[in-house]
Amino acid sequence: DLEARISSFELAARMQSAAREALDIGRETAETKRMYGIDDPATADYGARCLIARRLVERGVRFVQVWSGPQGATNNWDNHGSIVKELPPMALSVDRPIAALLRDLKARGLDEDTLVVWTTEFGRTPFNATADHPGREHHNLGFTSWMAGGGVKRGHIHGATDEYGIQAVEGKVHTHDLHATMLHLLGIDHERLTYRHAGRDYRLTDIAGEVLTGIIA
Repeated sequence: DLEARISSFELAARMQSAAREALDIGRETAETKRMYGIDDPATADYGARCLIARRLVERGVRFVQVWSGPQGATNNWDNHGSIVKELPPMALSVDRPIAALLRDLKARGLDEDTLVVWTTEFGRTPFNATADHPGREHHNLGFTSWMAGGGVKRGHIHGATDEYGIQAVEGKVHTHDLHATMLHLLGIDHERLTYRHAGRDYRLTDIAGEVLTGIIA
């Protein structure tokens, strides 16, 4: 126990000492900063986050999560007020930095063993409960996630919703399936780690999930 605690403290110290250099985007070229949109107020915030993500991946960090939008109930993707007014500026803030991140990973040869996942916890209804309301509600029956690099097929589309975008009707994918596929692409068999607790089995995908072999290159 003592050796394990010492090891964790030493790891934390190494992380602290390395963080300052890893997070310093001032070391990047002007061309790289422009590619990520750091010179544009509309994309500067998310561009910096994506650039830091690339720097972390480049230094061997195994898992990086990039948040879009500040904390709080406004100026983020959880917008119920007006799709027309709220979504365009959000999309504008992320499209250029995301493209730059994918391009940068590929140029540095990092895309082959880096899986990029763009996802959310739920989608949006194609309508609002109130007639003529410009906003949307939470929706779990049909929404989109995408992945790049890390062994997935390029330009491949899996599944489809109905014509109104209400329900998935082709190639339905449960979140357990998505998790199982992500783990598989990371070299982890989601069925191997199963343990029993309180009278039931548990594992990383909650004893469910199928690998989506059709999206794997």
